Formats: sequence, structure tokens, C-alpha cells
Amino acid sequence: MKSNIAILAGVLGAFAIVGSAAADAKSYQAAVEKCLNQYANANDAATVTLQCEAAGGKLDSCKVVDNTGGKGFAEAAVCVAKEIPIGDKTGSIKVPVRFAGANG
Repeated sequence: MKSNIAILAGVLGAFAIVGSAAADAKSYQAAVEKCLNQYANANDAATVTLQCEAAGGKLDSCKVVDNTGGKGFAEAAVCVAKEIPIGDKTGSIKVPVRFAGANG
């Protein structure tokens, strides 16, 4: 399942990942797997767009503005948002989160 879940390339391009990128990627991947298994079906694919407040390297107050997935993907994306490294971005930002599914 490790390679089954991915974040949109636009998010990685939009956010500066500094420091130990490998550790951040493993931590993020673990969070994706945990959140997806807790809330949604890992076999299904989905893209969820969140509107969040960014400050202090973290996202907060995320709300779903678009969801192509079924039951649980909105909750899984909000759960994952807590682990997305955003660097020094601040203010209100849109964050796309893609779940590739088992065949993705």
C-alpha cells in the first residue's frame, strides 16, 4: 500500500520541504496510511481539496471544498492535512490531497 497513496505534485511544488525531507516523507506517508485506513476505503481513489489556514509550518481549520471520493475521504484528507509540511506559508490556502487507491 506504500506506493498506492500519493499527494498531487502541485502540493509538493507549492510547499517548500526543508530539513530532513526523507523523514518528512516517511512521516507523511505513515499519516496518509493511518488516516485512510481509519476513515475510508484504501482500494478507492479520490481527490479532496481543502481550504486551510497556514501558520507556523502547520495547517489548521481545514474545510473540504471539493471531494471526488466516496464515504470517508473528506475526513481522511482533513486528518492528513495535519502532517503536510508547508514551510513558511501563511494565510488561507487551498490544498489538494490525492488518494491513488490500490491500483493507482
